[in-house]
Amino acid sequence: MPSVVAMMLDQLDPRAGDDILEIGAGTGYNAALLAELVDRGSVTTVDIYSDVALHARTRLNATRYEHVTVIERDGLLGAPENAPYDGIIATVGVWDIPTIWWNQLKDGGRLVLPLRWRGQTRSVALTRNGDQLVSDGMELCGFVPIIGQHGEKTSPLNTDDTIRVHYDQDQDVDPDGLAATVQTGKPALEMPSAQRVGGEEPFDGVWLRATAGDDRVCRLEVTPQALEQELLRRPAIPVRSPAIVEDNFLAYLTITREGTHAERPFRLGAAAYGPQAEELARDLVAHIDAWGSDRLAVPRMTVAPAGCASTAGHVIAKPESRITLTY
Repeated sequence: MPSVVAMMLDQLDPRAGDDILEIGAGTGYNAALLAELVDRGSVTTVDIYSDVALHARTRLNATRYEHVTVIERDGLLGAPENAPYDGIIATVGVWDIPTIWWNQLKDGGRLVLPLRWRGQTRSVALTRNGDQLVSDGMELCGFVPIIGQHGEKTSPLNTDDTIRVHYDQDQDVDPDGLAATVQTGKPALEMPSAQRVGGEEPFDGVWLRATAGDDRVCRLEVTPQALEQELLRRPAIPVRSPAIVEDNFLAYLTITREGTHAERPFRLGAAAYGPQAEELARDLVAHIDAWGSDRLAVPRMTVAPAGCASTAGHVIAKPESRITLTY
C-alpha cells in the first residue's frame, strides 16, 4: 500500500548523500523513491528471486534510475560490497535481525523493518548506538515473511485445519492438548474488560502491550468456515487475534457490541477454554485494561546481539538477537 511505503520511508528518514540498502526489491518502486530522497547518495536493493530482481532492474532502467544497484541474492546476507550503510530498510517480514546486517550498518545508522514477534508484525524504526539498536517508533503492518527464517510455527487445532495457532519457537505450546481442549464442544468462558472502543478506533495496542511482559502471547487464526460452523466464540479479528496459551488452555481477545455507549459501543473482553479458563481470561483482561490506561503508549524496544547483556525490561531471546521491551 502506498501509505505503508510512505510510513516506512518516513521512519527511515533518508537524507541527501545517504547510502541505503533495501532488502526486498519488489517492483523497484521503493528503490526509485529512495534514490530521489538520497539524491547524491546510493541505493542498493537485493532480492532472492531472479525474476523479481530482473523486473526491478528493467523498470528502474526504463525510468532513468540506472544508478540504483540491483542484486539477486538472499536478503539475509545483505550487500557487503557497498557497505557500510546509513540506512537499511526491509520490505519483507523479519523474525530475527541477522548479525550480518549489524556489520553493514553504520553506527548512528537507521534500520527499519517489519519485525515479527509473538504473532504480530510491527514496522520498527531503530537507530544503532554501538552494540544496541534503540527504537523511536513502531507501526502496525503486515508483510510476507523473509525466506530462510523458521522461528515461527503454525499448528492446526482441528482436523479441518480451520482453526490455527501461530507461535514462536521459544514458546511452550502443546498443539495436541490445545486441539483436544478446543474440540470438546463446551462453550467458552467469557469475561468482559472495562474497555470500550468506537467503530473505527484501533485496539491493536492490546497485543503490543501484552507482549511486553507475557511470554504466553501468540496469534489465533479462525477461518470463515470455522465461524460458520460456530466451532468457538468469534475472536475480535478472526484471522489475527492475540491469544494467551498455557498448557492446554486458551484465552483470546473478543469484541462485543453493546448499545449502552453512543461513542464507544463495543466492549473488549476475553473468551477462554480449558480447566484454567478463568485464570487465563483474567490475565488477558488485565492486559486489555493496562492498554486502556494509556491507549497511545508505545514500548521502547532495545535490541542487542545474542549473547550480549540486556537492558532492564522484558526480554525475548532469538538466535541472533535479544529484544527488550519496556513501557
